[in-house]
Amino acid sequence: MLSRRTLSLLPLLLVVGCADNPPATIENRSVVAVEEVPEVRQISPVGDDYGAQLQVGADYVVQSGDTLYAVAFRLGMDYRSLADINNIDPPYVIKVSQVLKTAASPGAPNLSPQKPLAATRSEVQSAASEPVAKSSPSAVASSSATDSQRVQTQTPPRPSPPSASMANVPVDRWSWPADGRVSRSFSKEGHKGIDLSGERGAPVRAVAPGVIVYSGTRVTGYGALLIVKHNDTYLSAYGHNDALLVGEGEQVKAGQEIAKMGSTSTDSVKLHFEIRRNGVPVDPERLLPRR
Repeated sequence: MLSRRTLSLLPLLLVVGCADNPPATIENRSVVAVEEVPEVRQISPVGDDYGAQLQVGADYVVQSGDTLYAVAFRLGMDYRSLADINNIDPPYVIKVSQVLKTAASPGAPNLSPQKPLAATRSEVQSAASEPVAKSSPSAVASSSATDSQRVQTQTPPRPSPPSASMANVPVDRWSWPADGRVSRSFSKEGHKGIDLSGERGAPVRAVAPGVIVYSGTRVTGYGALLIVKHNDTYLSAYGHNDALLVGEGEQVKAGQEIAKMGSTSTDSVKLHFEIRRNGVPVDPERLLPRR
């Protein structure tokens, strides 16, 4: 029979025993919880979700580094439609914290209707260029403009009316944006352009004359990205660069080096290249010359 003193010590012994030997079920649950935590990737994966972070119909709050062209690009819509919905006139200036509607109100007229995906070389001949004044070049590493400057200078002030010789100049020929093989082709189901493999630092060139309407890293999944406006119909995009050699508002010539190939927001060196017709991705290989 236990003494009264021994009985008084039993609760303390039980507490010590529990501290030294916690229940196995709790320990096992802790191990499972750690093992089930998903891996956090620091590099955005390359996949079929380019630009999928925005949704047409939901309001969008303008962030530092945005341009109207870039927001429309992320939405997969024509920049003129986005401008019309929000009553924004050329040169399409937007401001940080401005709320953009991404769909017309019910009953509103159909604005800037998009055309089908299919595009032919003959259609390129009829697209007219829209010259825009130059601005100073910039690089990704030295993008230090303030929020208001970065957004409000997305496109330069409208230039004086161009001469007849410069107005309505068609894109008569596309050129390849970089050397290298096509490592991934266009797909209507998700891959909005083509990938070209290459060496880090290899030149990336403008595929046709145009003006830079976006230069930065704000478009998720594309890394350091350039968007070139060739005319009212066609834009081209160049993603994953290590360096951007031109700034927004700068006019570029066909074949001009505009970036250095790299691997920003991806796990291998490549150029992701797109052509968009009225905001809709088309197969670049239908327009580029055959090699």
